[in-house]
Amino acid sequence: MSEDQVVQLVALVGFLVLVLSSLAVRRLRIGFILKTVVGWAVIGGLLYLIVVNRERIGDQLATLGAKVGLGEEPQVADGETVRIRMSPDGHFWARATINGVERRMLIDSGATVSAISADTARAAGIDFERGMPVQVSTANGTVDARRAQASRVQIGPLGTDDLTVFVAPSFGDLDVIGMNFLSRLKSWRVEANVLILEPQGAKSDSDTDLT
Repeated sequence: MSEDQVVQLVALVGFLVLVLSSLAVRRLRIGFILKTVVGWAVIGGLLYLIVVNRERIGDQLATLGAKVGLGEEPQVADGETVRIRMSPDGHFWARATINGVERRMLIDSGATVSAISADTARAAGIDFERGMPVQVSTANGTVDARRAQASRVQIGPLGTDDLTVFVAPSFGDLDVIGMNFLSRLKSWRVEANVLILEPQGAKSDSDTDLT
């Protein structure tokens, strides 16, 4: 759980305590008080889930809107070129697969190596616990991680084999596409808040190019 989520949870608990105290002062029946508290707890819980998952909910709504003609889909493939629209949070999130396991991944050109959570690594069948220990610099400081290999990482039609990834429980549920993926592209650029990923042209002798 991130620091922002902890703050939100504490605020929710504090709000419920205030509601309970207010009802107790009025000397209302305990049954009515409990029903009221439960009702507010349900409402608060729903609001908390919406706040925590607002980016994913926004992407899902955008995808649904695109399907019914109300907007643009956040990620589309034009041939082998992939276009990803900027999310409301100002980041680019890709629908990617790691060893066939689908994940929502942040594209971060500031990350030298792609990084995934321990849960994602386990779901993808990546044995990271015996990997070489490394230290990774993040926005929250330096964390300990393990170096591992993903057999296949794919964003739409763009895929690459044997991609190095860093794995650490402290990453939470965040999965990141870094420069070691982007550098295998022919090009990547941002135009009008859209990230454009283009594959290599002809397949080279090296099997690390994206195809």
